[in-house]
Amino acid sequence: MSANPPDLRPDIARPRLLREPVRAGRKQPTIGMVSLGCPKALVDSERILTRLWAEGYAISPDYAGAEAVIVNTCGFLDSAKAESLEAIGEALAENGRVIVTGCLGAEPDYITGAHPTVLAVTGPHQYEQVLDAVHDAVPPDPDPFVDLLPPAGVKLTPRHYSYLKISEGCNHKCRFCIIPDMRGRLVSRPAKAVLREAERLVESGVKELLVISQDTSAYGVDLRAAHRSSQTSSLGSEEGRKDRGAAALTTLARDLGSLGAWVRLHYVYPYPHVRELIPLMAEGLVLPYLDIPFQHAHPDVLKRMARPAAAAKTLDEIAAWRAVCPEIALRSTFIVGYPGETEAEFRTLLDWLDEAQLDRVGCFRYENVEGARSNALPDHVPEDVKEERFHRFMEKAQAISEAKLAAKVGRRIEVIVDEVDAEAATCRTKADAPEIDGNLFIDEGFEGLAPGQIVTVTVEEAGEYDLWGRLA
Repeated sequence: MSANPPDLRPDIARPRLLREPVRAGRKQPTIGMVSLGCPKALVDSERILTRLWAEGYAISPDYAGAEAVIVNTCGFLDSAKAESLEAIGEALAENGRVIVTGCLGAEPDYITGAHPTVLAVTGPHQYEQVLDAVHDAVPPDPDPFVDLLPPAGVKLTPRHYSYLKISEGCNHKCRFCIIPDMRGRLVSRPAKAVLREAERLVESGVKELLVISQDTSAYGVDLRAAHRSSQTSSLGSEEGRKDRGAAALTTLARDLGSLGAWVRLHYVYPYPHVRELIPLMAEGLVLPYLDIPFQHAHPDVLKRMARPAAAAKTLDEIAAWRAVCPEIALRSTFIVGYPGETEAEFRTLLDWLDEAQLDRVGCFRYENVEGARSNALPDHVPEDVKEERFHRFMEKAQAISEAKLAAKVGRRIEVIVDEVDAEAATCRTKADAPEIDGNLFIDEGFEGLAPGQIVTVTVEEAGEYDLWGRLA
């Protein structure tokens, strides 16, 4: 039983090495996988493993049992790049035969400069190139009589929840971010393909679908009407494309909500059309939860960031959302110490946070990323000032979280069980996403529970980020 640390960031997840072998039986070529980065990268890892399984590969739970290891890297920040290089080095030391993919793979010279013995380097969502590299390193040996693909594919998450990627890429040009350079412009998946995948997941036992993309609220803006000639001229305009995207996302969310699983929306920009999703939350079709990357609250900082949405009306939007769905939980991440950030601008952020009363908040100190336009901005904030502002920000966020959780004591709420061990059952409420938000612990009478169960509990105790309760 362990509580999530307060500074856990949703954009950098813990490295994952598959814990259990995915196959047993005849001797088969085996591949290991280390997955770093955000949930979007995790979905890429699952797709790669699913393709390998279909081709007759076994998936090894450790370095020693693998004939080669794929390392899916993160390249969002320089610290993430360093973590990726470290993971590659560990895989080389433990196994010796390493294929690198993911966001950092967009900079092959950077990788081979540090680790010249890697077998191959491919970029983000280059599935075919990864498979080609695996085929070269470890030739496949398929057996059509036994190599059956599980309905949900190969998963790196627990069986009861799964990430569902609805698009690739991003059209924004935030100065601190190089993701669009690595992953390209927005490409939405067809709704039918998303729903087919979601249906398979739910049929295989998944109880929670976590919808992800670089910009979930932009889903569908790149899709053209099937019969464009019959549409009004406004549909060719920017407003028309946004309207089409708003309708596409709302329809997709409603259809996903009809499958009977929890549906959680991540990475939603606060565009006006987001308000169309809130009634779905009030109806119970979609979880009352929005993960919105506000990043800052001062208009001048947002302008320097080149953020796609201004903060001037976000407080009004938040109030409108809560009026329709009082139970809505809001999580966000913020950057402190962005180039040019003054003490007055930072205090505006603290005041905004006081008024917004967000439920879950993460924060990270600004750092330069090679290739980001923000590097060239003047007036970079000293490291000691960044550190001091980080702690002031987290102190404020912690106090808000503690007060909000204390208000839940005595209430009966639904939770989903994530893990059961000798000490307790670790669960999550509808307000908590896995690994980045809090937990609810049941430490008495939990022995009959199993991961994936959804049960009702009475909240008995609250901490700064987590809850404790008993079965109702």
